[in-house]
Amino acid sequence: MAFRFCFVYFGLYSLVTQIVGGLFLLPTFQLPALGMVWPMRDLALWSAEHLFGVTGPIVYVGNSGDTALHWIQTLWMLIVALAATAVWSMWDDRRLHYVTLHKWFRAFVRLALAAQMFYYGMAKVIPTQFPRPSLVTLVEPVGNLSLTDLLWTSIGASVGYQMFTGWAEMLAGFLLLVPRTTTLGALVCLADMVMVFMLNMTYDFGLKQISFHLILLSLFLLAPDVGRLADMFVLNRPAGPSTQPPLFRTARANRVALAVQIVWGLYLVGMFANLNLGYWYTEPGNRAPRSPLYGIWDVKELEIDGEVRLPALNDYDRRWRRVIFDVPSVVAFQRTDDSIAHYGVSVDVGRRTVALNKGRSKNWQASFTYDRPARDRLILDGEMDGYTIRMQLTLVELDTFRLLNSRFRWIRPPSPYAG
Repeated sequence: MAFRFCFVYFGLYSLVTQIVGGLFLLPTFQLPALGMVWPMRDLALWSAEHLFGVTGPIVYVGNSGDTALHWIQTLWMLIVALAATAVWSMWDDRRLHYVTLHKWFRAFVRLALAAQMFYYGMAKVIPTQFPRPSLVTLVEPVGNLSLTDLLWTSIGASVGYQMFTGWAEMLAGFLLLVPRTTTLGALVCLADMVMVFMLNMTYDFGLKQISFHLILLSLFLLAPDVGRLADMFVLNRPAGPSTQPPLFRTARANRVALAVQIVWGLYLVGMFANLNLGYWYTEPGNRAPRSPLYGIWDVKELEIDGEVRLPALNDYDRRWRRVIFDVPSVVAFQRTDDSIAHYGVSVDVGRRTVALNKGRSKNWQASFTYDRPARDRLILDGEMDGYTIRMQLTLVELDTFRLLNSRFRWIRPPSPYAG
């Protein structure tokens, strides 16, 4: 009965989420997660409104896999799996085991889990999952960061740690490709995913469900070897060989199957590497293009309608202390209370103009001309919200930020900031 439930539930979960799509990845096509398309998406939306009383639009796109829609779909899968297990057990109540179905489903779980390890691992080996701290993050008070932002900043600032965790996930994926190393691969994957799950839980990131289910898939692979693992790690006695049957009856067929699995795995590694290299060179990747005016600029003098005064004396939207140019498409203004206002921007180097826009407004716009008399000086002249504005800015040297200058040291003196 446990196998029947796992077969139905994990099969459904793989179809509804990204797991099956990760197995069949082509350069121009990827199977969509069925939970995000009709009819499964619409069933979950109907259930949210009529069964759970959820009012208002349900947002289910973006980087969270823990939205209300995802939780409702998981509940439906659990209900369907329990019902299917009951019906299957009544219909086939005399069967005690499913040797053939189990070995093929185990192969599917093994390869699906390997694909997910390659997917998440390559995003850390080529450090795109956690980009470097942005210039805005460098000047934003730590107390203003959410738990998720703090996690992203800390791991993004430590490329070595990010790559280490990525290689640990890649190792699990490579071990899962080979039937003989499945147990070791599942153990490594279990360790990786327990750490990831705890980070998601304690830092409130929206991958709690997927990381928890990857733990469950690892445990499914380890279940037949629980006795052997207990013999080795707990009872201090020899562990016997694996009793898992091969996929095929002949040694030649199994060798061909092994070669196919390894080639398939290497293909996925190449696909995920190519995907993350694309992210590496686009916003907010570490090698994405930077703004022509890249830098954090302190406002040294702010003149509004011909009057120079302290930023704190202006109306709220012009209490600027810094202007931040990072990626080419966005500029940020930091106010005196450390809040941040973001605008779309287009910098024309030839004409020396800076055009601002608001993404949600088709009519709002502001324009400036700029002069850069020295590398560390910038002057902006223009109009914004009906005001004539002139700003004189000075460049903040990035080597003044401790976060960017903290490096590994074998011999480390006591911190001068320690109490």
